[in-house]
Amino acid sequence: MTTDLGRAAATTAQVVAGIRDEQLTAPTPCEGTPVAGILAHLAGLAYAFRMAGEKTPVDGQASLDAGMLPADWHTRIPAELDALAAAWRDPAAHEGMTAAGGVEMPGEVAAVVALDEVVVHGWDLAVATGQPYDVDPADADACRAFADSFGDDRPPGLYGPRVEVPDEAPALDRLLGATGRDPGWKPPV
Repeated sequence: MTTDLGRAAATTAQVVAGIRDEQLTAPTPCEGTPVAGILAHLAGLAYAFRMAGEKTPVDGQASLDAGMLPADWHTRIPAELDALAAAWRDPAAHEGMTAAGGVEMPGEVAAVVALDEVVVHGWDLAVATGQPYDVDPADADACRAFADSFGDDRPPGLYGPRVEVPDEAPALDRLLGATGRDPGWKPPV
């Protein structure tokens, strides 16, 4: 099975394009991390997971440090997201082992991790900057299955404590709850 990152990458790139410079310091659902920090993380993870898909992994973690946001983020991040999706369109990306952020994993797992990062951080940015965000329910379900795979034994720093969301809630809301996000989060006034 191959994971298609195209829809999520395009949606998140659209959100990035809608972010204004004056919003870079705005809070996000990731407590203590402003919009610039999520953007810096997104830039790094898009690159790292593209390289993982191309089977040429790079060392290092995608930083949440707002100071690491590249000056050309308006164009670089959408280009990185597009390249990420393109790399994972190759069926060979899903085969064998690869690595991202110093973690070795099967290619098919890395694709889902990349999808999860793009979908969830796309939502973080959209809600923090007052933009609409629409995710394919199949993408949200695949990401939620990944989040649920850890049960209550979550790796430190991966997700926050679960937020209870009704079973009949939309797929994106159930994913957000599984990652420790409140689907009703709004930026402070």
